[in-house]
Amino acid sequence: MDAGQPLVGALRLDANLSILFPDLPLLERPAAAAAAGFDAVELWWPFDEPAPPTSDVDDLVAAIEAAGVRLVLLNLWLGDREAGQHGLLSAVGARSAFLANVDVVTDIVGRLGGAIVNSHVGNVPQGADRDALAEAAVAGLALAAPRITAAGATLVVEALNPFDFPRYGLQSTSEALSLAQRASEACRTRVGILFDAYHVQRTEGDLFGPLAEAAGHIAHVQVADVPGRGSPGSGSIDFAGFFAELERSRYGGFVGLEYLPSAEPAETFAWLRDAAAGWRPPDGR
Repeated sequence: MDAGQPLVGALRLDANLSILFPDLPLLERPAAAAAAGFDAVELWWPFDEPAPPTSDVDDLVAAIEAAGVRLVLLNLWLGDREAGQHGLLSAVGARSAFLANVDVVTDIVGRLGGAIVNSHVGNVPQGADRDALAEAAVAGLALAAPRITAAGATLVVEALNPFDFPRYGLQSTSEALSLAQRASEACRTRVGILFDAYHVQRTEGDLFGPLAEAAGHIAHVQVADVPGRGSPGSGSIDFAGFFAELERSRYGGFVGLEYLPSAEPAETFAWLRDAAAGWRPPDGR
């Protein structure tokens, strides 16, 4: 991608540093993203613990600042993956770790000028009461959202597809909307949703109905193609139509590139050159 061209139409794109540039150490990836033409980046939780040493946090913040890029999304800690966790919102027994992580995240996004903060509900234990887990997730969001909003960021929840994440507790756009709305009402603070085109397409077989359903509640969008989670154009999703519909919906956030990079690094962003060359505004002008 040519420097200065991180756009498709009027949509602003950001690079997910946790999945792109995998051959580089994490602290070198913000500069690599800037060199590739991006002025915004996003991250999964980059540490192995909810509250890492202050020096590690400082190094991450310094690397992002030095690269001159903006952090537009940061995931909360997913918990102990080896123990089967994938998010802590529903894990009442892990509330102290969850809130400790919220404190670190609010420090990071506060220092870097605000962002979207993505929180996962977690996996459903065998035989668990799903209604009780949903209540726990609402309570966790209600605790976290005011703190994150005070730091200038927005808390979101994300549905994941049941093929890659069969035990995950939030698997459709309507479920994500319901949870976000319940939490917003509980704490009188906005909780939005993250609309991930890869997960939505895999789960629901359609992007456009869920996109219309979620309009006005989407705070962040991520993209990868189906079925292989590659770059747009590598699979079956109609991304030209999807991007056009995003523009029609007046979505004003970023679109995170959360796809697997090409085996040939030079080809990872080749689809953007094609998209820019062939792009037409939604009204056909």
